[in-house]
Amino acid sequence: MNSLISFAIVLGLLIFVHEFGHFVWAKFFGVRVLKFSLGFGPKLISKQYGETEYLISAFPLGGYVKMFGESPSELAEEKLSPSELKRSFATRPVWQRFIIVAGGPVFNLIFAMFLFFLIVFVAGLPQPVDTTTIGGVGQESPAIEAGLQAGDTIIAIDGKETRLWEDVSQLIKNSEGREVVITTRRGDETLEIAVTPRMETTKNIFGEVVGERYMVGIARTEEVVYEKVGFVKSLQAGVSQTWSWMYLTVLGLVKIIQKVVPASELGGPILIAKIAGERMEAGWVNFIYFMGVLSVNLGILNLLPIPILDGGHLVFFSVEAILRKPLNLRTMEILQQIGLVLLGSLMIFVFYNDLVRVFG
Repeated sequence: MNSLISFAIVLGLLIFVHEFGHFVWAKFFGVRVLKFSLGFGPKLISKQYGETEYLISAFPLGGYVKMFGESPSELAEEKLSPSELKRSFATRPVWQRFIIVAGGPVFNLIFAMFLFFLIVFVAGLPQPVDTTTIGGVGQESPAIEAGLQAGDTIIAIDGKETRLWEDVSQLIKNSEGREVVITTRRGDETLEIAVTPRMETTKNIFGEVVGERYMVGIARTEEVVYEKVGFVKSLQAGVSQTWSWMYLTVLGLVKIIQKVVPASELGGPILIAKIAGERMEAGWVNFIYFMGVLSVNLGILNLLPIPILDGGHLVFFSVEAILRKPLNLRTMEILQQIGLVLLGSLMIFVFYNDLVRVFG
């Protein structure tokens, strides 16, 4: 139940923000908005305010803003006055249509920036605490074989004092594989434990081998303290975090295409619901941070040049601006059908991955 509630909050907010981005710019440029829907399919709740019908629909995995005259073919079927034509999406200048469509993904990125800003402004800027306390010991590692445990604090290696984790890392790295004596504090006891480092490969966050070094199989604790900062530093942190996650999202997509990251790592709604529930249980900071990361992902993925996504439409508008005329209607229809097949296939695939995780 916790996962479902968390999922509804996260997805509902992110879809609303995305569609609101389209809605705001459409209204700003005078385009008539017929429908604003959270979800697809049959409507569950609807209310008409002014010229726009606001809906909550049956399938919550998305939403849409229906604008008047989204394609020239719609306008051709009706006899419209000049004032009515002016309020249609298709008759707006290409740069206005570009901004309206880009508004959704951009609002997701701005929303992520706001969430990261909010965390830092309210909770403070997280600063790692540099200690020599062991946070984890790898299975079948030299450390676990020698008897080192999580919670041990390393105070010296071969008699050389260690104050920072970098001291521990460098002394083990420079051992060149010879046995070292690690002096640790465990509760009220001081222990001397002999360990023989082993040459291991080092990997980046995508699992790529980036080098090798002598290691014993221990990891530092992930302690952080929150430093109170003002509005400007909080805003800088929000921008910085958003940019970092944008970069990692794009890089992650490249690594999937390069087959560095296996496609089985892709997740869908079930995985999102699971993680959202875990983050909510971990506290509001974790939950909001996860929502911010997901908002960046949603913004970047919608900018991909796949015809049925916002990014595909932006490509159409860019081509139109260069050629000074829209693409052939039949060509756009074929490309959008291809995009629909690609997107549908991807959704089936991530659902399959989710089911494998649950039942595998």
